Amino acid sequence: MAKIEQVSFPEQAPRLKRVAAYARVSSGKDAMLHSLSAQVSAYSEMIQKHPGWQYVGVYADEAKTGTIDSRENFQRLLADCRSGKVDMIITKSISRFARNTVTVLNTVRELKAIEVDVFFEEQNIHTLSADGELMMTILAGYAEAESRSASENMKWRIKKKFEEGSPWDGTILGYRYQNGAYVIRPEEAEIVRRIYREYLSGKGVVAIMNGLNADGIKTRYGNEWHQHTVGGILRNSTYTGNLLLQKTYRENHLTKRTLKNNGELPKYSATGTHEAIISAKEFDAVQAEIERRAGKYAPKDKVYTNRYPFSGLIVCDNCGKHYRRKVTRSGVVWICSTFNIKGKTSCPSKQIPEETLIAVTEEVIGNIETIHDKITAIRAKNDNRLVFCLADGRETVKRWQDRSRAESWTDDMKASAREKTLKRQSKTKLDSST
Repeated sequence: MAKIEQVSFPEQAPRLKRVAAYARVSSGKDAMLHSLSAQVSAYSEMIQKHPGWQYVGVYADEAKTGTIDSRENFQRLLADCRSGKVDMIITKSISRFARNTVTVLNTVRELKAIEVDVFFEEQNIHTLSADGELMMTILAGYAEAESRSASENMKWRIKKKFEEGSPWDGTILGYRYQNGAYVIRPEEAEIVRRIYREYLSGKGVVAIMNGLNADGIKTRYGNEWHQHTVGGILRNSTYTGNLLLQKTYRENHLTKRTLKNNGELPKYSATGTHEAIISAKEFDAVQAEIERRAGKYAPKDKVYTNRYPFSGLIVCDNCGKHYRRKVTRSGVVWICSTFNIKGKTSCPSKQIPEETLIAVTEEVIGNIETIHDKITAIRAKNDNRLVFCLADGRETVKRWQDRSRAESWTDDMKASAREKTLKRQSKTKLDSST
C-alpha cells in the first residue's frame, strides 16, 4: 500500500496595501513651498513606517488652485490609480483635493468604482466606508462655499484698490511694485522705450521681436519675445504714468477664467499715479500708427468672414508648421508661420499669393467652396510644388508660378516708388547746383 504524506505549503504573506499621498499649496510663495516640502516629507515617512503599507509616492502640485483639473501631478496620480498601481490615497482635506463639489464627487466615485480608497485626514473620512458618500457630499458643499467666500473677499479687496487708484498687477515690464506703487526699473524701461521708438520708426511687431531676440534681450521673466508680448507693451497705457483699472475680470470662483471687460463691470481711471516711461504724446502716436497700419493692410473685400478656405490645410514641407493668411503690401498671401515669425534662416519656404493658390486648387477640385470636403491636406514644397492629399486617398501634385515683379506691385507701391524717385532727382539737382 502506497504511503501518503501530507504536504504543507508555506503561508503566503498578505499583499501590502499600496498607498500614495497627495499634497497641494495654492500659492507659489516661499513660505507655502516650504509647507509643501514639509508635507511631502511627513507623508513619505508616515507611509513607509506603517506596517502593511507599501509606499507608492507623494504627488504634489505647487501654486495651483483647487478648482483646476489640469493639475499635473494630480492627473498623474489618477492615471496611476486607473492602471492599478494605487490602493489608497491620503490627503490633508477635501479642499486640498478640489473645491468644486462636482469635481470632488466625480473623482471620488470614479476611484471608488476601481476600489481605490481616499482618506481625508482633517475630516477623518474613508471614501470606501459606508457613510463616506454622504459625508463627502456635505463637506464638499462646505468647501465650495468657502471657495466662493474667499473669491468674494478677494474681489472686494481688488475693487477697493481700484477705487483708491492703486495698481493691482505687479508683473509689468519696466516697473516693480513697491509699497503700493510702481517704481521704474531703468534697464527694463529702456527696453520699453526701444520698442516704442522702433515701432514709430516704421518697424513692425515681428521685426521688433526678432531684433530683441537677436540681441539676447529677455522679457520680464527671462523668456524669448513673442508677437503678443511686444503688441501688449505697445498698447499698455500704464507706461504713460496713468492707470486704467479693471480691464479684465474673473468669470467666477469655479472656472477662474480671465475675461476682457467690455463694459460688464466699471473701469477705473487714475492719472499721475507713477512716473511715466513713455509720454502721452508718444503713446497716442503709437496707437494712431497701429490703427493706420491695420486699416491700410486690411482686406478690402472679405469673402470669407469666419474661416478662410485654406485654414488648417497647408503644411510646410520644411518645418512641418501650418501656413497662415497674411495681408501684405503686395496683396494677400499664405505664408509658413515659422518663416513669418523667425525669417528665412529658420525656414526657407516661399509665400504663396492667395489668388494663385485658389486658381491652382480649383484646377484640382473645381469649386473652391468644396475644399474641406475634398482635400485633407496640402503640402507646400520649396520648388513651387503643392501636393494635394485628397479625401479618397489619392495625391495630386501641382506647380504654381511666381508673380512677376510688375504683378506684385500695387498702385500704392508704385506711387511710393515714384515719389522716392522724384525726391532723389530733386536732391541730385540741388547738390549739382551747389
